[in-house]
Parts: sequence; C-alpha cells; structure tokens
Amino acid sequence: MVKTLDKYLINLFFKKLFLVLIIFFTLTIILTVFEEITFFDDVNSKFYLPFLLATLNAPTTILEILPFVMLIATQLFFLEIIKKRENELIKLNNLDNFYFIKLLSLCAFLFGIIVITVFYPFSSKLKFIYFEFKNIYSKDGKYLKHFSENGLWIKDEINNKIYIINGSEKKDDLLLNVFISEFDNDFNLINNFSSEKVNISSNDWILEKPILFKDNKQVRLNENIMIKSHFDSDKINKSFRNLNSLNVIQLIKEKEENKMLGYSSEEIDLHILKIVSLPIYFSIMVIISSIIMLNIKKDKPYIFHILLGITLSVIIYYINNIFDIFGLTNKIPIYLSVFFPIIILTIISTLGLVRINEK
Repeated sequence: MVKTLDKYLINLFFKKLFLVLIIFFTLTIILTVFEEITFFDDVNSKFYLPFLLATLNAPTTILEILPFVMLIATQLFFLEIIKKRENELIKLNNLDNFYFIKLLSLCAFLFGIIVITVFYPFSSKLKFIYFEFKNIYSKDGKYLKHFSENGLWIKDEINNKIYIINGSEKKDDLLLNVFISEFDNDFNLINNFSSEKVNISSNDWILEKPILFKDNKQVRLNENIMIKSHFDSDKINKSFRNLNSLNVIQLIKEKEENKMLGYSSEEIDLHILKIVSLPIYFSIMVIISSIIMLNIKKDKPYIFHILLGITLSVIIYYINNIFDIFGLTNKIPIYLSVFFPIIILTIISTLGLVRINEK
C-alpha cells in the first residue's frame, strides 16, 4: 500500500513540477522574443531567428529560477491533495505530515542531481550557440578572442582595419607585452607595433611609447599612440565570463586560464558553488513550501497560496543576490555567500518541522 502511495505522490509531484516548468518556459520565450526582435531590427536576417534565439536562451533562464519553480510546484501539489482530501486518507494509514516532506524533499534532491548532470550541460551548450548567433549578427561582432599558452589573442575589425593582437598578461586596465599587427581589409600588412604596456581602460587603446616595425626597420616612438577597438578592459573580462555557456569542466579550465591572465576567479567559484548546491537548495525550498501549505487554513483562496509563493520567491531571490554581491566584493568569503542563505533557510525549515505533525 505504501509503495503504491509513494508512486502516486511522486507522479503527482512531478506532474505539477513539469506543468510549472512549461508555463515558465513559455513565458520566458514570450518575454525574451521581443528583446530579440529589437536586436534584429536593423539587421537583415531570417524572420525565425528571434524565436530561435529566445528558445536557445530560455533553458538558462529556467535554470536560474528552478528553486522558485520547485516552491510553486510543491504548493500546487498540496493544493491538489488537500482539495481531494487525500491528506486525510494518508493519516488513516498511520502516516503523518513528515511523510510528505521526506518523500518530496528526496524527489527534489534527486531532481537536482539530474539538473546538474544532464540539464545544466545541455543548457550551457544552448547558451554557447546563442552567443555564437549573437556574435555573428552583432554590429561590433567582427572579432575573435582566444587564450593559449602564448597569452591573450584578439582579432578585431574596426574602421576598415583588421588588428591581430597578442598580449602576454592582463593586469587591471593594462595589457602587458603587446604585439599588434595592423592590416587593411584585404589582409595587406600596414604596420606592426610592440609595446610593453597598453592602457585598455576604454575603447581608445593607448600604446605607451611603442616600437614601430615598418619597411624592415624598428623605430622607437617617443610618444604614445592610440588605436580604436571594440574591446576595453571590462569587455575583455566579460568575454571570458559567459559562465552559463560553460559546463563544469570548462568552468574549471576557465578558472585556471583566468589565473594565468591575472583575472579574478571569484565569479567562477561562485557560479560553480551555486550549481553544486542546487540539490540541497531544491530540497530546502520543497520543505519550506510544504511547511507553509500544511500550516495554512483550508478556507484560504487558491490565489492567496500562489501569491504567497511568488512573494517568498522574490524575497529569497533578493537575499541570494545580496549575499552574491557580498561575496564578489570580498565582504564575506565566496563559499559563505552561497551557503549562508542555505543555512538560514535550513534553520527556518527545522523550526517549522518541530510541530508539523500537529497540523
């Protein structure tokens, strides 16, 4: 009897979960497609591209809101069994409210494992394809960036000139030991420049007293020169930080490369910890939602429960964002910025479980 009941409740929970996922996935595409249409407004492209890009981007958005999807799905689950009075039937079989919570939290934890191992690599691949499309159609998209053992490489096309740029290291707003080859649109070499320091704080790069290589001669210039670029220091940093487009193995590799370039790896550490902690986070959200639903009076309208779930989701979302900022600004350690909100929610859940079987 218990095994049959477990199977029924598990199926009901996942039905509600996938129903909420479909609703949010559809809303995400609808809201995103308008932004993509605006992006392609001045670009000659196929009519279906905005819809394609919105679909490619949607899984990443869903991943970010999955904890709150879990909370709302749990609410719908309890509304269903309370409406059918199945919770009272369960008590007649010598099962208590804690039975619900154990079963649902275990389902949420296992679902979190599946998300980490299957859904996240899938969504990161789609996000990577999304960025590739955006780069092709971007107005300033005629560039490439790559990191190898020889440092940072950039291909930039601007003002009818093509630049191939190599720098050994980046420190703050400076690119060090830089060699720049300047070509025309037909890839005919115009100039070569070498500079120990290049200020890249803006799109106007300043080469500090570079060496000019031209006509088989080397000339040390006594003044700084400036070249235009699509990149600045911030954009170079961010170009290596489309973290949602990288799977866990790529994130670890990216962290190592960032260290060699002199970039901070705290954002990558934060991203990895948030991914790894998802199963625990899902379980806690299910427990909190279960406690709320089992403590609310039955005569409350359905809309009250849904609004309460949305309100809680917004509050928890902003709490997480605040701690993320604390971690990235070194106010607290990165690992604490991820796990401290989880610890707080765990304490709240534990207090709520104390008298749950009296309901």
